[in-house]
Amino acid sequence: MTFRVGILTVSDLGARGLRQDTSGQAIREMMASLGATVERYEVVPDERDQIALRLRRWADEDGLDLVLTTGGTGFGPRDVTPEATRDVIDREAPALVIAMVSEGLKRTPLAMLTRAVAGLRGRTLIVNLPGSPRAVQENLQVLLPVLPHALELARGEPSPHQSS
Repeated sequence: MTFRVGILTVSDLGARGLRQDTSGQAIREMMASLGATVERYEVVPDERDQIALRLRRWADEDGLDLVLTTGGTGFGPRDVTPEATRDVIDREAPALVIAMVSEGLKRTPLAMLTRAVAGLRGRTLIVNLPGSPRAVQENLQVLLPVLPHALELARGEPSPHQSS
């Protein structure tokens, strides 16, 4: 089963072309290992309304299965990705974030500084990832084993893991 993915990089410098998006590239590579198709990719500034607009469009109009954001989840005054995500999701999926943080804390105490959010908008799973390529890889590695099942459930498809 193929999953349709969007990658939204949130970075003021990246949006102005002043920083290369290595985190978005890391996500792209890991999604390829899952056999997912990246159908949408964009770099936007740390602007709540612009982030929310892309998330809504990619979920509602484009019907993506998964949207992964990178950046804007920390304590900085312009870090608003979690707020934009909460603006658009119908249901939170906090255990995904708990799993990422729990694993991250084994590597660095800085993992507790995330304000990331994960949740569903309709049948689209949206997950906030950190802004550094290494942290993106470490967080996605935690999610990869459950993503296919999570996305099947979000689509409303029967899964071999479900009991009847």
